[in-house]
Amino acid sequence: MRKKQKGGAMAAACQLRSGTAHPFTDLRGFVPLGNGEERVYRQLREAIPVLDAAVGKLVRLSGGFQVECKNPSSQRSLEDFLQNVSCGRGQIGIDSFLGGYMDSLLTVGRAVGEIVVAGGRVRGICWGDATQIEVQEGGNPMEVVLWGPDDKGMLRPLPYQQLLLFTALNPEPAHPYGVSLFRGMPFLADILMKIYAAIGSNWERAGNVRYSVICKGGENMDPATAQERGNQMAQEWARAMEDGKNGTVRDFVAVGDVQIKVIGGEAPILDSQVPVRQILEQLVAKTGLPPFLLGLNWSTTERMSTQQADILTSELWALRRTVEPAVMKICRTFLALEGLDDRVKLHWNDISLQDITQEAQADLYKAQAEKARAGI
Repeated sequence: MRKKQKGGAMAAACQLRSGTAHPFTDLRGFVPLGNGEERVYRQLREAIPVLDAAVGKLVRLSGGFQVECKNPSSQRSLEDFLQNVSCGRGQIGIDSFLGGYMDSLLTVGRAVGEIVVAGGRVRGICWGDATQIEVQEGGNPMEVVLWGPDDKGMLRPLPYQQLLLFTALNPEPAHPYGVSLFRGMPFLADILMKIYAAIGSNWERAGNVRYSVICKGGENMDPATAQERGNQMAQEWARAMEDGKNGTVRDFVAVGDVQIKVIGGEAPILDSQVPVRQILEQLVAKTGLPPFLLGLNWSTTERMSTQQADILTSELWALRRTVEPAVMKICRTFLALEGLDDRVKLHWNDISLQDITQEAQADLYKAQAEKARAGI
């Protein structure tokens, strides 16, 4: 857990971050097989920016929290710790840790973290790559044991389980792993990627056209003369096209019945608006966010209704409740190692998704009603 630096200082060691790269697989041919899904989910975020934006907005909309301790000394120490704790990767503060922790939770369905201790004090907290960790039941069904790779790449139980954090999103009875937000999306995402690839190919041809030059009237020519005439016409056409690229205009002059057509110009480009919108509607519905929050303005007068705000608020509170045990463990571990009273409460910041003007009017009407009742 700790290692000596030069000069005898204690350096904090981390169990979860090894710095290894994580490869990706193709979306095509995806079959849900449990733990092999994570690489597909990460590629979904890279391939479809709307999904990446949805995860980022859910994390940011979850907001922050305040702590309340019974002891004033514990209050000051814990607030300073949460604001200035090192999270690695150049990140400072508990909000940075929660951002990466929730990101992993939504993407792969589970998140792992670690409380880094050195010299009997908490030196930092960090989140790890949940795809490199295996979860098994402990001595009883209420406990889990995290397994990670050792120096030789072999899986083994991590030695300091009491300092590890683990959270699963909507775990199933069959296994302790959670369910990713992206479950059910790879099939539709594969279709969407095919549409986008076809659009790119069509516009590449439309923007860089190819011509078909046909000269008729050479039936009575001998093969050598016909070939020579064809070569001359090809050279003249190429010269005329090159002059157009250089900014000069040159006419193409030919003798005989010459027809010039754009290859593929008769084939219309398919309208992709309807199928793309149908697929995006399914993907966005899974995130729980209103479409216009992701830049999808399908209606000119679209805005968040009260019902949509209430539903989204309930989703955000559910995400908060999921990560709250990990946050409480961090706070209590810090206070216990500092020798302080570890009784602490967590107060999440209010989620405000409605118009501030409408909320102020509602408060005004409520105050007027209370005043009228008091006067009666």
